[in-house]
Amino acid sequence: MTYEDIIYEVRNGAAWITINRPEKMNAFRGRTCDELIHAINAAGYSREVGVIVLAGAGEKAFCTGGDQSAHEGQYDGRGTIGLPVEELHNAIRDVPKPVIARVQGYAIGGGNVICTICDFTIASERAIFGQAGPKVGSVDPGFGTAFLARVVGEKKAREIWYLCRRYPAAEALQMGLVNAVVAHDKLDEEVQKWCDEIMEKSPTAIAIAKRSFNMDTAHQAGIAGMGMYALKLYYDTEESREGVKAFQEKRKPDFRRYAK
Repeated sequence: MTYEDIIYEVRNGAAWITINRPEKMNAFRGRTCDELIHAINAAGYSREVGVIVLAGAGEKAFCTGGDQSAHEGQYDGRGTIGLPVEELHNAIRDVPKPVIARVQGYAIGGGNVICTICDFTIASERAIFGQAGPKVGSVDPGFGTAFLARVVGEKKAREIWYLCRRYPAAEALQMGLVNAVVAHDKLDEEVQKWCDEIMEKSPTAIAIAKRSFNMDTAHQAGIAGMGMYALKLYYDTEESREGVKAFQEKRKPDFRRYAK
């Protein structure tokens, strides 16, 4: 596959996969997801790779979720909801190697979900985390909600989704959403340190450990599969479309008129 939306490189046994759409705050479209899935699988089954790093190009954002400019009810036609996000989430979980999210800026919406699913998240002190779904007529009905509750606890997960607040890196560390926070100019150095430590360990033992961790929440993949079909039906409603229109028109949405 020829990559247009991502950059793939191997550094000292670590595959660095970078979303290269800084002009879109590294929001993903269907092609982006396809390329990420391909690259993750390629890295996952390469003998020279022991760990995978997911990153975002530029200084502003790791990833801000689905590209709303491609979301006119259908995104761009791939997967259950128009984007193969379910397949992307499964690729991150199923690949038999640790995946590290390197977060230098905003990790919002689907970007925050990716951070939640990754084995580790290492953040710059400038990083900002949060959800946006209910503000724009969307939600993640799978790992982004159910698994998030395992990571940060039920109360905090509901707060994150219901209120759509923004959380600085230090607070994200406190709630368990990230593993480490470092000075902005030390981020790559810290990520490389974690990669080097992982590369010293038994790859088979780590692969077994990852499978074992995943087994405890494997049922959530079924929740996600069912939830994505429900989400597709929701995207076809005027209530969801109001969120997209409001976002594009830079105004507050009027969701209350759709309350039943």
